[in-house]
Amino acid sequence: MRSKKAIANIMSSLLLQLTTIICGFIVPILIIKSYGSNVNGVINSITQFLGYIALLEAGIGGVVRAALYKPLANKDNVTISRIVKTAEKFFKIIAYILIGYLIVVAFVFPNIVSGEFDKIYTITLVLIIGMGTFAQYFFGISYQLLLQADQRLYFTSLLQVFTVVINTVIVVVLINKGASIHFVKLCSAAVLIARPLVLNIYVKYRYKIIKNVNADRNALNQKWDGLGHHISYFVNNNTDIAVLTLFTNMREVSVYSIYMMVVAGIRNITTTFSSGIEAAFGNMIANGERNSLYRNFISFEFLSFFITTVLFTSASLLILPFISIYTKGITDVNYIRPLFAYVLVAAGAAYCIRLPYHSIVIAAGHFKQTRNGAFVEAIINIVFSIVLVNSLGILGVAIGTLFAMLFRTFQYIFYISKNILERRILDPIKRILVSVSSVLVSVIIIRLIPTIAIDNYFYWGIYAIGVTTIIFLVTLFVNLICYFQDLKNVLQILNRVIKSKGKNYQS
Repeated sequence: MRSKKAIANIMSSLLLQLTTIICGFIVPILIIKSYGSNVNGVINSITQFLGYIALLEAGIGGVVRAALYKPLANKDNVTISRIVKTAEKFFKIIAYILIGYLIVVAFVFPNIVSGEFDKIYTITLVLIIGMGTFAQYFFGISYQLLLQADQRLYFTSLLQVFTVVINTVIVVVLINKGASIHFVKLCSAAVLIARPLVLNIYVKYRYKIIKNVNADRNALNQKWDGLGHHISYFVNNNTDIAVLTLFTNMREVSVYSIYMMVVAGIRNITTTFSSGIEAAFGNMIANGERNSLYRNFISFEFLSFFITTVLFTSASLLILPFISIYTKGITDVNYIRPLFAYVLVAAGAAYCIRLPYHSIVIAAGHFKQTRNGAFVEAIINIVFSIVLVNSLGILGVAIGTLFAMLFRTFQYIFYISKNILERRILDPIKRILVSVSSVLVSVIIIRLIPTIAIDNYFYWGIYAIGVTTIIFLVTLFVNLICYFQDLKNVLQILNRVIKSKGKNYQS
């Protein structure tokens, strides 16, 4: 049952990420061509600055999920209701604080980008973009956490697929009709507000949440330990654009956002494969199934490294040809930045390598034990980004992110090997070396093959299929030699799930 739910969550999350990537490529280029790179930059910058309100979450999301695993396994509806009520109260407080924060940002942000936009233009854009964030905190997050903990992420993913598609259609139609960016973003905010409202209705129908129970304050007793993890995640996702906003200009922010759109899309696809795993690990830990936990973790670790190696090696070879086609005809800023692209892709790969280790730490509830590493990661990213941005510009912030990602990945590897799985530290180090070997062999082979001129999406697509196929086959061959048993175990798990689904269809 756990495997079936995990597969359902993974497939729905994969559909969401593919939808988000496709729609994400459509909207920014329309904004750049219709309103300019500086407008695209200011939208991304506003979104990131509004994202700072997420610091108030203090890592509660992971803490709430960890607290819900045991009562969900025991079908303890009273405890579930108390935890959900506690989370609901917490996030509504953040929603109220957000209103004040929105007003502050609305009047401070125009001074940061002074000279590029009219104050009224910027103030109203901040308020409009902030509407969707308010709705998320006030109506939806606590119920989304419940669905994730109960291995029902597939519902939120499918709901988000629907809203992303609707939002993209509305944006494309309005931009082609010549609507102002403010009206476009206002209509987009209306769609974002609808999603948490639907989620709210579904959870009330699906679960028997008891409304008159007392909040369980003990459920969040690890929130300050979870804060370190949350700050680390937040900093790594927001530092770069914030530093570029303060030390460069909106056009550089636009360049960063276009490259990050590609890397984040690939990163999110990779993350998809861990979307249903954390809850399954949490269920195993709650039931004391140590052998099953270890066996399934090894399979997940193998799959995660395999996917990360294939996707990010492909990205390193395909990102520049894609960007050159995507930004063809745009002359207000240079979008071709090779070294920056390679460093950003490497940082994305370092993030994805640690996904198995992060998932098991959260599932085990080891927030306090790993919080110091999270704080150090955040400090590394901020310090290196600020120090390097003046001399290296956009490349400097990418280097800061890469250093931070590498530190945290190795910190996770050492911690879980010693304290959760009790295995040799050489095992994950070997996996990294095997992945690096696959990357080097793949790049050498591809560089030896003559390439066609890539000047449109059709030829890029042909090239992408060829490159990805070669990298897949090389990675598969290397892993057959080094990890034959792990590959066999993953295929057996998939086979069991497929057979189980086939029996359900027949019945």
